[in-house]
Amino acid sequence: MSKNVDYSRMKFYCDENLCIDCNGCVVACKEAHEVPVGVNRRKVITVNEGVVGKEISLSMACMHCSDAPCQQVCPTDCFYIRTDGIVLHNKDICIGCGYCLYACPFGAPQFPRDGAFGTKGKMDKCTMCAGGPEETNSHEEFEKYGQNRISEGKVPMCAAMCSTKALLVGDADEVALIKTYRAATQSKGIATDAYGW
Repeated sequence: MSKNVDYSRMKFYCDENLCIDCNGCVVACKEAHEVPVGVNRRKVITVNEGVVGKEISLSMACMHCSDAPCQQVCPTDCFYIRTDGIVLHNKDICIGCGYCLYACPFGAPQFPRDGAFGTKGKMDKCTMCAGGPEETNSHEEFEKYGQNRISEGKVPMCAAMCSTKALLVGDADEVALIKTYRAATQSKGIATDAYGW
């Protein structure tokens, strides 16, 4: 991951050729952030389940869109986009209306309770382990948003725990290079020279 993330665009990418539907990313996220029961900041989606040769799995969460639809429809402007492209929200401003849930094509916004307008509770979503508007690494930030691993120079917990390295996160250009390299070397064995030859 680039050290100068202030000028980069942080993105997630899940390689469908490597994801094995183990849900390690989901468990790591829930454990690291103490996410309440019923709220899933990250989920694994399997397409063509049971169809031999066509089944693929993808780890999904907030995609931190550059033109975030959740931000565009929020009546209280609780969403904001950091300079590194991470989309965050302020739980103190959220009224639980659910507009963001209907606007998001990825189903990222989550609510702790079912109910009508204003009774759903404060919205929760993937923060890319970047915390929230409270003081960095404070107790208040952890209670509302979970760990702030980005401020410590670490990758989000979901990507750190991915056993097959299917889930990548970092500067969009660097992630795109890795994706291109993987696509070019797919089914060709190890693409690096053997050590000691």
